Amino acid sequence: MNDSRRITTWLICGLLLTVGSCLNTWAQSTRPVTIPGSEVRTLRSLATGRDYDLYIHVPNVQKDRKYPVLFVLDGQWDFKLLDSVYGGLLYDKFVPEMFIVGITYAGANPNYDSLRAMDYTPVALPARPGSGDAPKFLSFLKQQLLPYIEQNYPADPSRRILLGSSLGGLFTLYAMFTEPSLFSAYVAASPAVTYGAPFAARQEADFAAHHHDLPARLFICVGAIEELAEPVKEYAKVLSSRGYQGLKLETRVIEGERHSGVKPEAFNRGLRFVFQN
Repeated sequence: MNDSRRITTWLICGLLLTVGSCLNTWAQSTRPVTIPGSEVRTLRSLATGRDYDLYIHVPNVQKDRKYPVLFVLDGQWDFKLLDSVYGGLLYDKFVPEMFIVGITYAGANPNYDSLRAMDYTPVALPARPGSGDAPKFLSFLKQQLLPYIEQNYPADPSRRILLGSSLGGLFTLYAMFTEPSLFSAYVAASPAVTYGAPFAARQEADFAAHHHDLPARLFICVGAIEELAEPVKEYAKVLSSRGYQGLKLETRVIEGERHSGVKPEAFNRGLRFVFQN
């Protein structure tokens, strides 16, 4: 091998060694992003037969103190957002320290759209296979999930908050009118009040025919330019006109937002309302 070929070979080898070393260093320096102060637990529901992952934000727990718990539907999408919104509200002293429990589905590659269309819908529709399991899911919350959290964490049973969006918002309203005292406060963002032709309006009217009091806090909102805007505004108008004793109600139309973009402000305003004096 002549000198020029030998030098070229050395240069190529040196370059390959350098690139390999850089790739190895890069691979070692990357790692998954995690949410500090959070953990995951899995719970199998006896009512629905499904396995649920619970994404749990744990506050700075102090001895002999109990904390509010925010239960978040669609935890696969909204737990991370709620964790960020909560951090800002806590810093600004709008809300106290609390647990946040994001409820989602366990297993490899769960079909979130299909599963939530089962659990969050109060009546079955032919177009949604498996729908109508809201009574079972509510039973799971009452009989298993709430006791599980309150047995394993210093949670305050008198300060449970349920939050959901879209079908999750529909379930939030369903839970409130089915068993109002199960949670102390409810946040329903863009609730799917048109579902079931429409179930939500019928349930509220039936409740109004038999009850004059509704001891709860409810925040309900919708984006100004989403398809649900008029149905939700009409629903909120009827609800406000009932004059339920004990109900603290705030409604809001969020300008310039559609169905998903409404969430950051909805969650922020909803939590502020829940904890305001």
